[in-house]
Amino acid sequence: MKRIKFSTLVFAALAAIFISFTVFSGGSIKGKITPADAAFQACAVTGKDSFKTNILGGAFELKNIKPGTYRLILQATTPFKTIIKEGITVTDGKITDVGEIAFDK
Repeated sequence: MKRIKFSTLVFAALAAIFISFTVFSGGSIKGKITPADAAFQACAVTGKDSFKTNILGGAFELKNIKPGTYRLILQATTPFKTIIKEGITVTDGKITDVGEIAFDK
């Protein structure tokens, strides 16, 4: 009886260790903006999740995003207008490149 309890305990511990070391890779969204100072932050939003990063030197990359379809929001600086792009698809282990996005005043 003690042997069965010990075996069950060892199995549970090993299962917990295995689950805790499972790596989530996710996907990424990257792109560039023009002019380079037209926006300061990129956000990817879906029904349950949101991710954000700063835009540096006119480039951004949102990393480790769960697979799904997102709305990309590029937060503009004055006098530019914020840009929202719908339907950005993220696939696990892949980079989704949205290319170069031009801002209007």
